[in-house]
Amino acid sequence: MKILLDTCVWGGVKDVLTASGHDVEWTGEDEDPGDEAIIRRSHRDGRVLITLDKDFGELAVFKAMPHAGIMRLVDLGAKRQGPFALAALARYESELENGAILTVYENRVRLRPGPIESGSDE
Repeated sequence: MKILLDTCVWGGVKDVLTASGHDVEWTGEDEDPGDEAIIRRSHRDGRVLITLDKDFGELAVFKAMPHAGIMRLVDLGAKRQGPFALAALARYESELENGAILTVYENRVRLRPGPIESGSDE
């Protein structure tokens, strides 16, 4: 899966996810471009965005900014972010690929499904 890690996510998460076969980029390698630029990049590149920041869900839901799936990790220390993200990716891969927004806590996951695509019957 293609993933974009937000600047606020511990950089070691990139190694954890890459070791499991994911294609991962981390925005923390450069100066933080801001939330709107990050969500646009994730959508443009078809990368699920992993963040600690609730603002991305607000951009996606209330401002209707397009995205390629968002996972927010809540109250997880740096070294726990990788394993929790990896487990959530394994469990919710298809939902994320369909634009879901996941909020991952230590003891639960909240899932907001992606938009329902209306197909034509032609």
